Amino acid sequence: MEEEIIAGERRLETGTVIRLVDVSKIYPLPFGDVVALDHVSLEVKAGEFIAIMGPSGSGKSTLLNLIGCLDVPTEGELYIAGRSIREMDDDELTDLRRDTIGFIFQQFNLIPLLTVRENVEYPLVLKHRTRDTWGKCDELLRRVGLEDLLFTHKPSELSGGQQQRVAIARALINDPAIVLCDEPTGNLDTKTGKVIMDLLAEVNDQGTTIIMVTHDPRIAEYARRTITIVDGKIA
Repeated sequence: MEEEIIAGERRLETGTVIRLVDVSKIYPLPFGDVVALDHVSLEVKAGEFIAIMGPSGSGKSTLLNLIGCLDVPTEGELYIAGRSIREMDDDELTDLRRDTIGFIFQQFNLIPLLTVRENVEYPLVLKHRTRDTWGKCDELLRRVGLEDLLFTHKPSELSGGQQQRVAIARALINDPAIVLCDEPTGNLDTKTGKVIMDLLAEVNDQGTTIIMVTHDPRIAEYARRTITIVDGKIA
């Protein structure tokens, strides 16, 4: 039975939460089409921890962007919780990204004019149309290991490791069923990277599906399944 996700509420039944069927992504360019993904089929079960590996330009980030509904396939079908994303209108896709999918970007993508707390709170405000009056942001920031005195700082006042912790807290604030990570430790030192990966493993143990792009075999060891992509195809 497909995992059912309604209005961002996570259902923990086992089953397929993500399914790609013969998916291709082609970018038309003046000098010729670029095939970023070439007839990829993949199933992801609820609660899996998957690492996606492959050389630069192999299609890893393209695959992650498709799963995150930041882009759509040129060919083939992508299903999230049993529903094709082609059947969703813009509002439904926005709700899906906000409520069901958490993103952890390599470059953090924090909003520079907002404080740490405000960055984490932002997706919560979009979902509930109200500020965090019950302290969830502070609780989550402490959980990722950030000190209280940093909550009112701007991203530019933080180290790379601290910014990544904020990005993780922001990705988790709406209790997503799926967390997508693009090189989550790529800009971090080894010690901080281990802290981040231990946290992601803990989140996965609680039932969250995690899909992570990484080039580091040591980081990939945290995953329970590894997928290798070469020239846009699953090897």
